[in-house]
Amino acid sequence: MTIRLAQDGTIELEGACPIEDAEALQRYLIADPQAGVDWRSCAAAHAALVQILLAAKSVPRGPPASDFLRTHIEPLLKSRGAA
Repeated sequence: MTIRLAQDGTIELEGACPIEDAEALQRYLIADPQAGVDWRSCAAAHAALVQILLAAKSVPRGPPASDFLRTHIEPLLKSRGAA
């Protein structure tokens, strides 16, 4: 699994995050909508995970490891975020 809950409550995305991890991400965010998301080690994320982050208005700590995520997805998350 490429998504895990750190001891401090941060949701960490690591490596290539497949669609199979979307449910875990959603469960973590439902359990704690204010949880921080750290995707500095995220090399890729399935569109389902991106949609969950957009819907949750979550702005992950970054930048992500992936150029694509950094260039195309991070700006979307920042513009949709609560901040």
